[in-house]
Amino acid sequence: MNLPELKNKKIGMCVSGGLDSKTVTKKLMEEGLEVICFTADLAQPDEKDINDVAVKMSPCGAETVIVDLKDQMAEACFEVIKASATYDGGYWNTTGIARAVTVQGLVRAMKARDINVLAHGATGRGNDQMRFERYTRSLAPEMEVYAPWRDAELLEQFPGRTEMADYLATFQIPAVVGMKKKYSTDANLAGLSHEAEDLESLETSCLIVESTMGVWPQDAPDEIEEISIRYKAGRAIEINGKAVNPLQAMELANEIGGRNGVWMKNALENRIIGTKSRGVYEAPGMEVLNQGLQNILQATLDRRATALYGRMSTLIADQIYDGRYFDEVTKAAQAAINTLTHSATGLVKLGLYKGNVFFKSLTECGASLYNEEDSSMEASDGLNPVSSQGYADIISVEARALAKAGQFAGDS
Repeated sequence: MNLPELKNKKIGMCVSGGLDSKTVTKKLMEEGLEVICFTADLAQPDEKDINDVAVKMSPCGAETVIVDLKDQMAEACFEVIKASATYDGGYWNTTGIARAVTVQGLVRAMKARDINVLAHGATGRGNDQMRFERYTRSLAPEMEVYAPWRDAELLEQFPGRTEMADYLATFQIPAVVGMKKKYSTDANLAGLSHEAEDLESLETSCLIVESTMGVWPQDAPDEIEEISIRYKAGRAIEINGKAVNPLQAMELANEIGGRNGVWMKNALENRIIGTKSRGVYEAPGMEVLNQGLQNILQATLDRRATALYGRMSTLIADQIYDGRYFDEVTKAAQAAINTLTHSATGLVKLGLYKGNVFFKSLTECGASLYNEEDSSMEASDGLNPVSSQGYADIISVEARALAKAGQFAGDS
């Protein structure tokens, strides 16, 4: 869609309270369009009070609706952790999963207001434009999508931040042009992504990023901090002896992992549209809760189950990244993950130290396949080593046949 096509439409504008949000909202209002602003409360660590977004947007003249999605975001985090769904080099795709939660929640709120156009401020060069577009079309096919930064008219009028600030100044609307930090940040309960500006250069160290959720490892305490996590069917239900729901678990794990410098990661990712993007990410809680779960899965999954888990994990991560979280394929993969993690119950103790997560112990894991006596290097009542000779003879038959047929690549 372009600006003239918005006439007689009721527009729901996704806003963050920043320069872009104010500029587009005011521009649409000046065009005589009916606009209501919406923002999602995803327990963003960089927002002291989510209601500040409405305060920042108020000079533009449109109502701002805050939609509480904290519990939905926490539940999505748990689903991602259960599948260990890290993307492209092993990073937690915190923005990707947040877009699924955001669009689902905001579309529902917009439909309740009879809005028929969702407008978003995602750049025409990134992933989020595709995610907003696809999720809106999937969840509300009857709704249109307006992307102002793909509209040639707006791009001509507002080629940069200075032009946006000058435009807002004509209406006495405050606008901050200079950035205190040389990168942009997107935040939610799962973590933070930092990108753009100075981070676009591969000659720029990731250490320019100031951690929001904790500290860099070198600034973490000099002692190991122990954390105990109880899991039931792949979900954390207790931390340090305290029962927790998903939101409480994420907030506590973020706090504990963050102060110990866990999971500050640089990534050069493959975008949906085919380009590469550089970012620095924080996701301490996701990493801590997943490390504990992985220790249980190592005990409860056999070799083939582990391989299937890995394939489903990659599939789900790709689906999230591509804006396909609500597709049937994703649901089918999650059903497999639910089966594989059904027995993932136990109490894990971990040690956190300067960005590292150490295994300390696993107890109360009734579905564990691990038997000390079978695997011991010492004398035990477990597997009789002599009985392994029969299996060695069987696999040797094939090896000899391949060798005689000249089908081995190694030197003779």
